[in-house]
Amino acid sequence: MDLTKLVTEKRNPKTMALDEMSIEEALEVMNQEDQRVPLAIKAVLPELQQVIEATIKAFQQGGRLIYMGAGTSGRLGVLDAAECVPTFGTEPSEVIGLIAGGDSAMTVAVEGAEDSLTLGPEDLTKLKLNETDMVIGIAASGRTPYVIGALDYARSIGATTATIACNPGSEISKHADYPVEVDCGPEFLTGSTRLKAGTAQKLMLNMISTISMIGIGKVYRNLMVDVRATNEKLVERTKRIVMIATGTDEDTALAALAETNNVAKVAIVMILADCSANEAQTRLKNAEGFVGKAIK
Repeated sequence: MDLTKLVTEKRNPKTMALDEMSIEEALEVMNQEDQRVPLAIKAVLPELQQVIEATIKAFQQGGRLIYMGAGTSGRLGVLDAAECVPTFGTEPSEVIGLIAGGDSAMTVAVEGAEDSLTLGPEDLTKLKLNETDMVIGIAASGRTPYVIGALDYARSIGATTATIACNPGSEISKHADYPVEVDCGPEFLTGSTRLKAGTAQKLMLNMISTISMIGIGKVYRNLMVDVRATNEKLVERTKRIVMIATGTDEDTALAALAETNNVAKVAIVMILADCSANEAQTRLKNAEGFVGKAIK
């Protein structure tokens, strides 16, 4: 594998004497390099829009969003998928993160897993991948075999595919319907793609999942109205969301939540449309989950 042509593997001229820098100097340079990331992403917003539009379409067809990657890339996909459950009230089966080597690879590298062209298809077969699903391959290098094998399998059965890579002209881009390539320049520490490349991937995954969820009615105004009240903090947040969305007092919000088993979205429609919990649920179903449409 020739790494010399990869931007993520090049040496950064600003850090040639990294081991001789003071902490203050290293912090300053690292901060300057990190500031390049959002600007690099700005250049690929049109490509990200296409990915999000395709993801929304997949959800509307009853499909799933499936992230796939190895190492840091895989871990970031798993993280984003896991956070969709409490934030947007999704089922764990709706947004899925797969990492080469399985769950144990989240903390300890599984040797050789990312170099396999067959493990990706095997993982997708276990999920019973179908043509309504969206598969997004994530690879800083843009050439991970695990991801390439998975993408080829996904396309062979008609699923929609996208990729996120941090090198121009990436190999994985050739295997996707919607490729995204962001160039953040050489890393602060040569080849350490958990740094700028990892930050870029995290920011783009934030965009994809969050804006896709907005597109299927998981947000009202700028409130996460499908949040799951699974702990004390989220119970309190759920109450505040209902109060803010409706302009009502605490007692009214709590009373509505008590009738809806702490489902903020239903409680909000109850209050704003002045209706029962059952009618609120019917309104939301007819409005495909969008609060704004349900209260009209």
